[in-house]
Amino acid sequence: MSQRSNDIAAAFDDSPIMQQLQDLSARRQRLDEVTVDFPGDTRVMTVSNQKGGVGKTTTTVNIAAAIADLGGRVLVIDLDPQGNASTALGIPHTADTTSIYDVLINDVLMADAVQSSPENDLLFCVPSTIHLAGAEIELVSQVAREKRLDTALREFLDTYEQPFDFVLIDCPPSLGLLTINAFASADEVFLPIQAEYYALEGLSQLLGNVQMIQKHLNPRLRVTTILLTMFDGRTRLSQQVADEVREHFPKEVLASVIPRSVRVSEAPSFGQTVISYDSSSAGAIAYREAAVEIVKRGSSRKKKGRN
Repeated sequence: MSQRSNDIAAAFDDSPIMQQLQDLSARRQRLDEVTVDFPGDTRVMTVSNQKGGVGKTTTTVNIAAAIADLGGRVLVIDLDPQGNASTALGIPHTADTTSIYDVLINDVLMADAVQSSPENDLLFCVPSTIHLAGAEIELVSQVAREKRLDTALREFLDTYEQPFDFVLIDCPPSLGLLTINAFASADEVFLPIQAEYYALEGLSQLLGNVQMIQKHLNPRLRVTTILLTMFDGRTRLSQQVADEVREHFPKEVLASVIPRSVRVSEAPSFGQTVISYDSSSAGAIAYREAAVEIVKRGSSRKKKGRN
């Protein structure tokens, strides 16, 4: 090989693209070697942000799939009338499908609405259908309207033959009765935040709503997990937002961040999460890293509680 060819090869090895590829390869190898423990308790997390377009549903399904890949049994409850979580998990959700609407409005047992995702034997979903769009109005006249999901979920978890390690509830981007039902059912709030200028403004609004739910409906509810999404490391703004969020919430913010990714955006159109669609992509690796953090945090809290 000529000196010129050697120089070109050396320049490529030092290029940003090559460094990114090497970094992804190293992170993927570390993930392949990770082992995690599931302590046996069911963690019920509401994935919520009243600001739209922050990657809430995308985060729900990809974290769920990544936890299932780690060996945890995961149930996703699609509480968003758009049904995007059901689509991404490959779950049929036509108008005649037994869904979360039937559980909330018609007192159908949750066990009758649960479907297994074709993506992973450990991944399950209670789908949403178009009927859920009218549930906000129909719930107004229901008895214990704020606690109907909580009642159905507790009964399901107590009687289902195999325990779940995680329940992730995907909420609509608004504070209506559906979201209130999700907050009343959960132990933890999982908050995806887009790394952009108005992120903290939406966060303060949600924290106020969480405090209201704690006071009146669910004193066990806590914001435990904050994940930065659509992160662009090339911009100063993304880094500034990340630094500011970490300054205010040092214990809640995950070290992992989710980059902007074409693969993450493409996957739902194929009825898949990015974990199965392209497991070696930057987005899939980031979600897998975030899932490991979430599981390990729960395990460490459990161990502290025993000491």
